[in-house]
Amino acid sequence: MSEILHAPLRVVGVNGSLQTPSKTGALLDAVLAAIGDRVDADVRRIDLAPIAPGFAGAVARDELSYEVAEALSAVEEADVLVVGTPVYRASFTGLFKHFFDFVEQRALVDTPVLLTATGGSERHTLAIEHQLRPLFGFFQALTLPTGVYGSSGDFAEGRVASPRLLERIEAAVERSLPFVAHRSRAAVPARW
Repeated sequence: MSEILHAPLRVVGVNGSLQTPSKTGALLDAVLAAIGDRVDADVRRIDLAPIAPGFAGAVARDELSYEVAEALSAVEEADVLVVGTPVYRASFTGLFKHFFDFVEQRALVDTPVLLTATGGSERHTLAIEHQLRPLFGFFQALTLPTGVYGSSGDFAEGRVASPRLLERIEAAVERSLPFVAHRSRAAVPARW
C-alpha cells in the first residue's frame, strides 16, 4: 500500500477521555500504531483532558486557547482521523462532543474516520453505531466500516492486552486501508 501514497498520511487521533492515562488512550495508541505499521504516516494524538481548560467554557471559536485552535486545525487538515471516547451512560463524553462542536462544518467531508470507544463492559459496544457514527455523519465524513470497542477486561498495565481486541484492531485497520489509500477529498460546495 505504501507505494500508492505519495506523501505521508496525516493521521490524527483524538482521545476524548477525561483522564490521562486512560484505556481510551491505550486503544488509540494501538490503532495508530497498526496504521503506522502499514503506511507511511505522520501520526499525532490529541488528548482532550489536558487542553480542556482552553475550550470547556467557550461558546465561540474565537474564545479558544491557541493550543485548542491548533488541535482543531490538525483535526480539520487530517487525512485520516482516529477518534476515541469512553462511553458513560450510553454516550461519548461531553468534552469529546464539545471539542467537535468547534470543528468547521465542512472540514471533514469525505475524511476517513476510524471510530473507537471504551467502557466498563460490553453493554456499551453499540455506542459506536448509535452515537459516534451519526456525529461524524453530520460532518459527511467517511466513517470506516469497522469500529473498535474495548472493555475494562481488555486492558492490562496501561496497554491493550486482549488477543481478541488486538485482532479486531488489525481487522479494522486492514479493512480501512483501501478507503484511506485511494482517498481524495471531494470538492466541497460553498453552500449546502
